[in-house]
This record gives sequence, structure tokens and C-alpha cells, in this order.
Amino acid sequence: MKPWRTALVAFVIDVALVTLFVMVGRRSHGEANTAAGILETLWPFLVALIVGWLVTWAWRRPLSIVLTGIPVWLMTVALAMLIRTSAGQGVEPSFIAVAAVVLGAFLVGWRLVALPFARRRVRLARRSQQAHQAQLRA
Repeated sequence: MKPWRTALVAFVIDVALVTLFVMVGRRSHGEANTAAGILETLWPFLVALIVGWLVTWAWRRPLSIVLTGIPVWLMTVALAMLIRTSAGQGVEPSFIAVAAVVLGAFLVGWRLVALPFARRRVRLARRSQQAHQAQLRA
């Protein structure tokens, strides 16, 4: 997969998981999952996620656990809570803890699962390329 596609897919996965977190959270609190309600809860997290991607230059190593996953996760949680506070939305200690745990599992967890597959794919591509070069030399 081309590097820009990997970054795009990684960003879409991050957005989808943050959206899932918001939707499950709203449902668990008995709030309606209307478009307006979801967007009201989601926007601080999306802004924070985008800032995290920009600050870490996540598109360069979108599957990295240490250089991308952990920093994006921590920035998403911290900045989203600051934005929610500024916007007059609730920020209880229990909410911060739940958001940190769930978003950590989501934003770092999928990378932990994907990284071995990506590494295997790179190894297979290298072997294929080496075999092709060997055939050309023969």
C-alpha cells in the first residue's frame, strides 16, 4: 500500500473509533444518538484528534505505536477535555478516566493489532522484489 493510503486509512480508523466511543458513551447515558447530539459530543474529540495528528506528523508513521499511537491518544484525551471545559460541556474525573482508557485501547490498540500484519506485508513485498530482481539477473 502506498504511504499516503496507509496514512489515510489510519486517520479514517482513528476517526471511526473516536466516533464509536462517542456513540457508545451517549447510548450508555441514555442520550439520543441524533446527528446533532453526536456532533455536539464528537467535535471536541475530532478537533483534538486532528491536532494530535498534526503535532505528531502522524501521516509519516501512522502505524507507529510510540511515535504516533500513544502521543495521538494522549493529546486527543487531554485536548478534548480542555475543549469540552471551554465549551461548557461536562468533564467529570470519571469521564476523563473512561475516555483515557477507552480511547487508549482504541487508538493504540488497533495499531498493536495492525503493525505485525503491516510488517509481514513489507517483508513479503521485499522477498517478491528480490526474487524478481534475481530472475532479471539470470
